[in-house]
Amino acid sequence: MILVTGASGNLGSATLAALRTRGAAATGGSRTPREGMRRLDFDDHVSLDLSEVSTLVLISAGYAEDDQVVGRHAAVLDAAVRDGVRHVVYTGLTTAGDHLGFALAHRATERLVRASGLPWTILRNGLYAELFGGLLMWAEDGVESAFGDGALAAVARKDLADSAAIVAADPAGHCGRVYDLVGTPITVGQVADRLGVPHRTIGLGEYRRRLLDETPGLLPFQPPMLASIATGIRHGFLDGTAPDLAGLLGRPARDPLATAVAAASATRPEASF
Repeated sequence: MILVTGASGNLGSATLAALRTRGAAATGGSRTPREGMRRLDFDDHVSLDLSEVSTLVLISAGYAEDDQVVGRHAAVLDAAVRDGVRHVVYTGLTTAGDHLGFALAHRATERLVRASGLPWTILRNGLYAELFGGLLMWAEDGVESAFGDGALAAVARKDLADSAAIVAADPAGHCGRVYDLVGTPITVGQVADRLGVPHRTIGLGEYRRRLLDETPGLLPFQPPMLASIATGIRHGFLDGTAPDLAGLLGRPARDPLATAVAAASATRPEASF
């Protein structure tokens, strides 16, 4: 049986759905499981149960400080070894993201995966096109961002879910492989053109101020994480391409520009323009 962690989240649920569409025997694990899922609480190490799991799709347990994320991943990998899991598929971060504020937890987890002794595959996921569009800020006369003219090799989340499902359904053919799953570079200017509005660039300092002062609900680690994404895109560190995504999918990737435009449109104030 294939088990997908984080199956109540966006990537996990999409991966589980893709596996079931392929006819794979798969279930999900989550701290708040839906019907038919296993309860998996990475912070409750004693309760982790991976019995009868042949392939584990380990969706990164982000949304925490690095030490907590790495500790969670270490616990579930220990459980995988103990319970006889035969292959681990880890969804991490694109190679070009090494400088980002949340890269350390991903690279540390990759070390843990390799050191576990289990057969493994690492999927270095590019940043979501949905995130790129969703981070645009609507203003009275258009959209604003700290991305400048920089491009992001963005990926539709569904393509990353499909890639994970393809690997997990037949992991032997991907053993020991690291795939860099990035898409076609897109810019905010292109998104704004599709939306029919102008784009104004704001400074990184102003962006950080807005994150700290005007964005309720952000956890302490999130403003520096988001600021690192902005400066990485702005200065051209996240626009590189690779053939791995289309190669795994066996088809062209979904259009990240259309996906980003849809995400930006979803946050557009109703009374704007």
